[in-house]
Amino acid sequence: MRETRTTEFKETITNTFLKTVSAFSNYDGGEIFFGIDDVGNIKGLPDAKQACLDIENKINDSITPQPDYTLELQNNDRTIKLTVKSGMQKPYLYKSKAYKRNDTATIEVDTLELSRLILDGKNIRFEELPCEDQKLTFDVLYQKLKESIQIETFNQDTLKTLNLYNNTGGYNNAAGILADSNHFPGIDIVKFGENISVIQKRATFDHVSALTVYEKTLEVFRDYYQYEEIQGADRKKIEIIPEAAFREAIANALIHRAWDVESQIRVSMFDDRIEIISPGGLPAGIREEEYLSGKLSVLRNRNLANVFYRLGFVEIFGTGILRIKQLYEEGVKQPKFEVSENTIKVALPFFEKDLNLSEDERMVYQILSKTVLKSISEIAPYIPFGKSKTTQLLKDMEKKGVVKIEGRGRGTKYVIK
Repeated sequence: MRETRTTEFKETITNTFLKTVSAFSNYDGGEIFFGIDDVGNIKGLPDAKQACLDIENKINDSITPQPDYTLELQNNDRTIKLTVKSGMQKPYLYKSKAYKRNDTATIEVDTLELSRLILDGKNIRFEELPCEDQKLTFDVLYQKLKESIQIETFNQDTLKTLNLYNNTGGYNNAAGILADSNHFPGIDIVKFGENISVIQKRATFDHVSALTVYEKTLEVFRDYYQYEEIQGADRKKIEIIPEAAFREAIANALIHRAWDVESQIRVSMFDDRIEIISPGGLPAGIREEEYLSGKLSVLRNRNLANVFYRLGFVEIFGTGILRIKQLYEEGVKQPKFEVSENTIKVALPFFEKDLNLSEDERMVYQILSKTVLKSISEIAPYIPFGKSKTTQLLKDMEKKGVVKIEGRGRGTKYVIK
């Protein structure tokens, strides 16, 4: 047994454990074991039954409001297990300060985190607070609703139905996020070249409707990760990275991010992948394994998610994780998801179907995948073996249905089917 984010050991009883009681009550709950040293060795307490009374008195006298906890004697009454549940009346304060867990340490929360705890204790979300700007317009939202659900009229009653306006507080922050012009951060996109020192394009979409941010981000994506191939009289759209997966990732980044953080969603575009980093980490009430498995979705911004759902951008009951994984089921490389305390990162790789290729064939395939047509002379500089072997590999790949050969002689070109 070792210390974790939700487990702490105390060899003796000192007032420092009260900070951890505050932290566990404010967030996901946890357990404190008394009579066990930092590395998990059982040392025992001189009088565990009296220690129980001391712990109970310290908590009742020092933590406000009263936390929900239980005490249990263990190891033949040599140690004590204190179980603290996540509370409903946040923030739980020790000496007028609120605490949280940072890995295995307990630290005081900052001003932003304290304001979140206060709202959480009142069952209010940031998106439900009155927007500081009440002179808002919604032309983009109206147009999108008109296109998706054929809405005829758009007025204050429409905004009330969408939970974006009420007679008491006026427009809320969710309304501000969707307004044509606002003070909220958006998305910062960088398209890198051969390495991160080469920037091919940079685009920032800020202080406009989240719907505009979503659409403009998709436009940049299509410029770099889609092209058309002419096949006879037809044009076929080729997707280097599945657009549906990128749509899910961007929509979810906008819906689930923490909007009270003055930070943009970062989209880094590379030749072989896209990385999307959104601020805020996971909302309270969901663990990393639940998020990654797609079994549970906790909406940080319910009103915003409702609008995206009505417009058909997302499925309201899913996080998008399962959808993204499904789109890569036949791929050689799989998307990656990383969760930290303050961010969520999604990496979407170049889509390569599992084509049963050898290592040498896969190397050639990687070169071909970066442009539409290539000749042997264009491929050769990037391959560690000669033209003869490369030509044979391409012929083998043609038999497998992976590559199409066009032209003859010096004009021969190779393209991925």
